[in-house]
Amino acid sequence: MMILAYITFGALSFLCLIFQFWAHRTRRNVTVGNNPQFIKFQRGYFVVYLTAMFADWLQGPYLYKLYSYYGFDEQQIAVLYVFGFASSVIFGAWTPIAADQFGRKKLCVFFTITYSVSCLLKLSTSYGILLIGRLVGGLATSVLFTAFEAWYIHEHLETHDFPKEWIPITFQRASMWNGVLAVMAGVTTNIFSEWIGLGPVAPYLMAVPFLIFVGVIISTHWNENYSMHRVKFRKLCYDGFRDIITSKRIFLVGAIEALFESVVYIVIFLWTPILEQGKPSLGIVFSCFMVCILIGQAIFQILTSKGIPAIKILFFVNLLALASILTCVYSTHPRTRHLNASLVAFLIFQFCVGMYFPAMSGLRMRVIPDTHRYSIMNWFRVPLNLISCAVLMLLHEDVFLHGNHLIFVVCVGLLVLQLLATLKFLKTPLTQEETDEELEGAARLLMEADHIHNIF
Repeated sequence: MMILAYITFGALSFLCLIFQFWAHRTRRNVTVGNNPQFIKFQRGYFVVYLTAMFADWLQGPYLYKLYSYYGFDEQQIAVLYVFGFASSVIFGAWTPIAADQFGRKKLCVFFTITYSVSCLLKLSTSYGILLIGRLVGGLATSVLFTAFEAWYIHEHLETHDFPKEWIPITFQRASMWNGVLAVMAGVTTNIFSEWIGLGPVAPYLMAVPFLIFVGVIISTHWNENYSMHRVKFRKLCYDGFRDIITSKRIFLVGAIEALFESVVYIVIFLWTPILEQGKPSLGIVFSCFMVCILIGQAIFQILTSKGIPAIKILFFVNLLALASILTCVYSTHPRTRHLNASLVAFLIFQFCVGMYFPAMSGLRMRVIPDTHRYSIMNWFRVPLNLISCAVLMLLHEDVFLHGNHLIFVVCVGLLVLQLLATLKFLKTPLTQEETDEELEGAARLLMEADHIHNIF
């Protein structure tokens, strides 16, 4: 499988270059002009944000391997993953408000400290300390995915007074380099962990210097900024929940997201113990996954440029993801175990993930009102994490113990429910607000199509 992983990585990388070039030709060119102040400001943000993202990506390939290396069994590792998922839900609702009220610069520095602590806690073989490390890591990643972009947008508009239309340019370029860094992170961790032989703890030690660098640059070069208004948290949560239960289309979007992304989190947990039996290079396999995600995003960009609606793309993604998980049900069964088939199924699923995220972004933009977007999206994360945590905890039950194919059977059921929710959404008529925003939504959809999520 090691040789297969390297060959697959080379072939997928070549395909990725072709599709990314094709997708690039379909993008709308926005003229920025030769504005040296904007270019300098943009590059300064990239140095900080992309370095922080690279430190985050380094921690993806060998997390399960590290816990297994310390001697913990699959059930104990599942609890560690559950703690991480749960902390992201709890702190995910708090970090945007904290960034607005206490200062975004302070929270970004806080991220570098907490994430460094989380990495260092992984040096311990104590199960209790590792649980604390997962909680701290969940807090840090919640800050990473909120405070940095919020700081940039405020500085872009309020401090430098650049046009609002230039914001997507920065995020598009950041997304492109973020994808490249994700692939590089897998190769880098593979070199240090396996080629040099430093073991699965190496990526976490490597991440700390990058985080320290980010903290120093933020402290010395960034301005502090705050939200211009105070957010009433209780009212925000109430308004978001009311919109979900009163709007059928918003409810269905939440159901689609919770069902699909819960399967994503389950696959994140299962891919290492399943493929590890073939002794592959985990870092290279991780890079293959990232390349598949980039291919999926490029193909999504190409399809949307031809006028294909996001919801129809989402329906196709659901069918393809269902086929890949059904393959996993077969390939992980004790009597028909086939590691190569499992690898191919995982690659196809990651391709689906690459198409899913921009499609879902477009769907949310058209359906969810801007005024309550933050609270509604946080409510969506509750069932998502409850489902994924509940399924992972099934690993404690005797009937599911060491029977990952049964976990995939549960995933098949979740994707079937998502397929039904998608069909129901297709039959639900558009609201007047969605009809009015159809053209604007299409433009914004193209703007967000390249966003790559660190789902690992």
